[in-house]
Amino acid sequence: MIIAIDGPSASGKSTTAKGVSNKLGFTHIDTGSMYRAVTLGLSHENIMIDDHNRIISYLENLNIKFDSNDHIVLNGENVSNAIRTVEISSKVSMISAIPEIRSKMVDLQRSIAGKSDCVLEGRDIGTVVFPNADYKFYMIADINIRAKRRLTELKQINESATIEEIISSIKIRDELDSKRSHSPLKKAMDAIEIDTSLLSINQQIEKIVKIVKQNKKET
Repeated sequence: MIIAIDGPSASGKSTTAKGVSNKLGFTHIDTGSMYRAVTLGLSHENIMIDDHNRIISYLENLNIKFDSNDHIVLNGENVSNAIRTVEISSKVSMISAIPEIRSKMVDLQRSIAGKSDCVLEGRDIGTVVFPNADYKFYMIADINIRAKRRLTELKQINESATIEEIISSIKIRDELDSKRSHSPLKKAMDAIEIDTSLLSINQQIEKIVKIVKQNKKET
């Protein structure tokens, strides 16, 4: 079974997807962290966004996976915290818009998800990666609430930013993600929309789990 959870940055996808996967005993795949890992890797190798040949070469030797604790591992290194910095956040939209990178990531996502029941979260899961997913959800939230969530996340990794800076960054990323020509962020026609602005994490998780379990009973 495939459960797709899409939505913009800080809408609650990651934490909710983890909770849903734990409740149902499914594998969790955070596709956004995969793009962040690639962004980090290219940055470490000093590969510019317009250096097509070096990007292709880098992708050929790329090794991304999730360990047993749901940490993302890039070429053997746990980069779960390193990919959440302000610097990576400012670059990931541009990097993830590169067609060759998206193609590589989609192949990896499909390969991982093909081995077990999965909850995948990202921006194009229900529209591109798994358009025939068993369940599709699209999460949204008020931008001020999203900014506060991101600020909390940054504090946890000792990164600093003002709420105004974060709001501006989120607006820019939303626009870039929504307007890119390849796999843009958008709600699948058959996705169930969930506004998480006033919902606790547990409420978000239970809402999705309830829908999945209820539909399973009916079928």
